[in-house]
Amino acid sequence: MGKDALYLKIAGILERQILNGTFKIGDKLPSSRTVQKIYGVSLNTVKQVFLELESRSLIEPRRRSGYFVIRSFKRKLSLPSVSAPILTAKEEQPDDLIARVFDLYNDKSITHFSLDVPDNALLPIAKLNKGIVKALRNLEGSGTGYESVLGNVNLRRSISKWSVVWGGNLTETDIVTTSGATNAIFHCLMAVTKPGDTIALESPVYFGVLQIARTLGLKVIELPTHPETGVEIEALKRVLPQIKACFLISNFNNPLGSCMPNEHKKEVVRMLARANVPLIEDDLYGDIFFCNTRPLPCKAFDEEGIVMWCGSVSKTLAPGYRVGWISPGKYKERVARFKLLQTVSTPPLFQEVIADFMENGRYEHHLRTLRNSLHANSLQFQRAIADYFPENTRVTRPEGGFVLWVELDRHADTTALLESALKQKISFAPGRMFTQHNQFGNCMRLSFGLQWNERIDLQLQKLGQLIKAHLCS
Repeated sequence: MGKDALYLKIAGILERQILNGTFKIGDKLPSSRTVQKIYGVSLNTVKQVFLELESRSLIEPRRRSGYFVIRSFKRKLSLPSVSAPILTAKEEQPDDLIARVFDLYNDKSITHFSLDVPDNALLPIAKLNKGIVKALRNLEGSGTGYESVLGNVNLRRSISKWSVVWGGNLTETDIVTTSGATNAIFHCLMAVTKPGDTIALESPVYFGVLQIARTLGLKVIELPTHPETGVEIEALKRVLPQIKACFLISNFNNPLGSCMPNEHKKEVVRMLARANVPLIEDDLYGDIFFCNTRPLPCKAFDEEGIVMWCGSVSKTLAPGYRVGWISPGKYKERVARFKLLQTVSTPPLFQEVIADFMENGRYEHHLRTLRNSLHANSLQFQRAIADYFPENTRVTRPEGGFVLWVELDRHADTTALLESALKQKISFAPGRMFTQHNQFGNCMRLSFGLQWNERIDLQLQKLGQLIKAHLCS
């Protein structure tokens, strides 16, 4: 048999296994070496097999991870546009829209594509429950007393140890615990800004930061942001003389899912350090990566102590526990002082539970399972969007996290569309929520943190039909 026919034959075998469900969406194919041994062919032939399957839109490569099944998409969707935020006066804040989405959180009849938290089915709830019993036994007074203003020492020690995965050189004294990541961001902005100051951030951006900035009397500059590589560095450089702080979600940004390349992170840290402008880095999605290695945070390049690294387990373990932290660098004393004034200390019970979970080696095992599930979900969602949404739909292809940014036809109004979707028991986050300006009206954020099943597929199909009807009206 000729070499050409041989690689096509092997590709055909693997294609049938993909289409009949032997390999499911999100599954990793055997390595090149394994395929070589199974079929007794050269590595060059194996390479041709994978390229052929990729050309048929059955698999896709993941950097340093191998090939993963994506099944056949009806079409390959383009990426959303690079944002071009309006640098003029603010429009009316979308508070009513945000409240509309979140007021429905406890309505279990609704499919919540709007909320960027993992489904309970993806969380180790039974193990966490056992951890609560253990913590009640171990904590003095069963956790009823105050702790150090810096927070639970066991948790701070576990976080500093965990930072080794990205090369962090932290100790327990470098960490301040908080009530979740949003609380961490609030403490950071309180520590380094005053009313009337200006901060710079990505656009679109997590709406909670805009609400915090307004509460603190801060002005906000939204910066152009690429859906894959994050904030545009030249735009940040231009506004540097105007700002007192910068806020970035460097890894798997919410809502875009972008991940800044290391060279961009290094350049941003160097640039901000030279101007003595603090960087508040929200890295709560950094552990949810789909490649082989965790992306570095900007903190990994911080030599001057200007990066205030924030994290949380709200996206990986327990959203309701509200356990977060900051490594504030040279601003630690200010952060600790503001935390003391606002909360005195953080509740020790759930911090102790998380510390125990991280310390006893179960965290990495859970994360591997969570990453695999979310990666498979992301591919299922992208396939469904390609199948059911209008032809000119654009969607991100994140390599981590669990949100997709969807850009529809420019005539779409996703705020109006939400009301139609809610009648069908479907919720999503309209793009207008993620900006202080009148923009992103034709965009939406979808969370793929749900347990994938036929019902989810059907709801995405319904959403696609609603979008088409909306555009025709």
